[in-house]
Amino acid sequence: MMEGLNVTTKHKGGRPKKAVKKDQLMAIKCTLYERKVIEARAKSAGLTVSEYLREMGLTGKIDRRNKALPKEVLGFTAMLNHLAANLNQLAKKRNANDELSPLERAALKTQSGQLKDIAIQIKSHLQ
Repeated sequence: MMEGLNVTTKHKGGRPKKAVKKDQLMAIKCTLYERKVIEARAKSAGLTVSEYLREMGLTGKIDRRNKALPKEVLGFTAMLNHLAANLNQLAKKRNANDELSPLERAALKTQSGQLKDIAIQIKSHLQ
């Protein structure tokens, strides 16, 4: 009966699922000294302890080229993602022909200024 009908499901949003989920937990025993050394080496490589131990266990070495992004760049990305989500919600409301409340208008103006500030910070960081 339903042949030819194109049934779509509503996308609920959120973070997309990872192709390969890291869901296995391993615990190790070590001395306090060994723990501090491992943590220090992971930090100097720009990795979490889990990333460091996984890489050492699988390859026996740390590739310094796979270093994590600088904290400033990660901060910019996080803020941009947050602002994008808020702007998307406001756009969705406007597209549904709902009027923005005064609070939403103020938030929109504030976020517009934040976006301009981030753009300036990114340009200065890259120079």
